[in-house]
Amino acid sequence: MELRIRTRRLAIASSIALVLSVMCPAITLAASSEPAIDAYVRALESSYGDVKTLQAEFTQTRKWGNRTRSESGTVMLGRGGLMRWDYREPSPKLFVATSKDLFLYVPADRQVTRSRVKASDDVRVPFRLLLTRLNLRKVFAVITFAEGSLDSRPGNRVLRAIPKKAEEVGYREVLMEISPEFDIRSMVITYADRSRMEFVFEDIKRNSALSPSLFNFTSPPGVEIIDQK
Repeated sequence: MELRIRTRRLAIASSIALVLSVMCPAITLAASSEPAIDAYVRALESSYGDVKTLQAEFTQTRKWGNRTRSESGTVMLGRGGLMRWDYREPSPKLFVATSKDLFLYVPADRQVTRSRVKASDDVRVPFRLLLTRLNLRKVFAVITFAEGSLDSRPGNRVLRAIPKKAEEVGYREVLMEISPEFDIRSMVITYADRSRMEFVFEDIKRNSALSPSLFNFTSPPGVEIIDQK
């Protein structure tokens, strides 16, 4: 008798689930999409587990109001939070990150700005996380698929990420275009004032033989050093 009751309850539950899936497909989609995005995020993070260096050509574009400014060059990343951004166009400049400090050298101004990594809100700093314990869930409260939000290439996925502390970090969302090989091909950051910073990456190379000296910075003689520590 008890077995028949349990069997009947299971049949009723299955029927209800079937009706809901027909009448409310969005409910079924919402229930199944969360595990899918979680698995994708884990695969993205794990793909960088054995990457020691990363190199790419980049274009960085800032858009605010009716104004646009684009810069381009080569970026190199290394384990331990090391970064080097060599800007070539429209004018040379160098941005280097060590494990603790940031250096921005603008030859035209003959100035070097030095600051602490932990105290910086520079838009380039989060890229250090790619090769240093990448954990998107630690930074973002919500991560969803967002195909159609960017003019992405065929086969690439787009993620929308909402930061946990938007008021503190100063930006509202991040869109990331990711290739089937889990390379980040483009990234768009939208700030609280609705201005945007866009990065596009080409010729991405993992585990290139990069000399450690590339991530050292020595101020050229006669250059003014502005300390923001």
